[in-house]
Amino acid sequence: MNNLPLLTIGVALLACVLCVIGVHTYASGRAQRQALVERMSQTGQLPALPGRRRRFTGIDRRVRGTRAGRRVERKIAATGLDLTPGEYVVATVLALLALYFVISAVFTPFFGVLAAIAGLWGAKAFLDWQQAKRTEAFINQLPEFTRVLANATQAGLALRTALAMAAEELDDPAGHELGIVADQLAVGRSLDEALGELGDRLPSRELIVLVTTLILANRAGGQVVTSLRNLTETLEERKETRREVTTMLSQIKVTALAVPLLGFGFLLMINAMTPGALDKMTGSVLGQLATLVSIALYAVGGMLIRRMSRIQV
Repeated sequence: MNNLPLLTIGVALLACVLCVIGVHTYASGRAQRQALVERMSQTGQLPALPGRRRRFTGIDRRVRGTRAGRRVERKIAATGLDLTPGEYVVATVLALLALYFVISAVFTPFFGVLAAIAGLWGAKAFLDWQQAKRTEAFINQLPEFTRVLANATQAGLALRTALAMAAEELDDPAGHELGIVADQLAVGRSLDEALGELGDRLPSRELIVLVTTLILANRAGGQVVTSLRNLTETLEERKETRREVTTMLSQIKVTALAVPLLGFGFLLMINAMTPGALDKMTGSVLGQLATLVSIALYAVGGMLIRRMSRIQV
């Protein structure tokens, strides 16, 4: 029983390793399936494949009926994840329970409660990260997108037709998002509304500039090809600059993550050297307040490091 903390840590690390292996296996299998579908689509029309079976449909209906559930649904749609709000809520609850029990076993139940509260923020941060990741991938495709539009408009095609052509030629996420725009235009939506919703789903300065250029060109006409050519060169330069800035700031981002992890590592060392020290520390109101203050200071320090390292390109 004296080695219970070490045993718990070992089990938690093993579970994390198995989880990473499972996610990697699932992602590789899905990528292979997508590649097979693309190869089969080149030889002829594919048979209709059944969609993924949705789970927790009852919970999903209840979640969609609330205002918070509708916000979650819009957020998930912006991330491109194949999830329903009900599946997301159930996964979040299970993750919070697992986080509580693991942290309670490694530290104390007081830290388990704090970890569960932090997990609520982490669930929202996960969607924000997925949306930022998808937006970043879309931004990297913007030079190619503007090049396709410039070539299509120079060939005499209308802007609506050029957008549909770009949706077919570009990979995801640009192909998927432009496909949504093309479908909206096909059912009678205006170009301003369709492109405006695209900018809302993937907010970025580059996309706002592109959307504004396309809307103004559609309203007033003018040299669309010249504007798109110039915009392509500008986006290429911004893409290289963003890559350089990200590389330069990678060490600072790692530091912002390592500082709080070192603090929790010191707590484990103290508890290992003096068994029961964390129980005594969190067993009194004064110790709990001191713990909350120290965690808040670590959080503020990490936020300040990330804020100072944030550079708008």
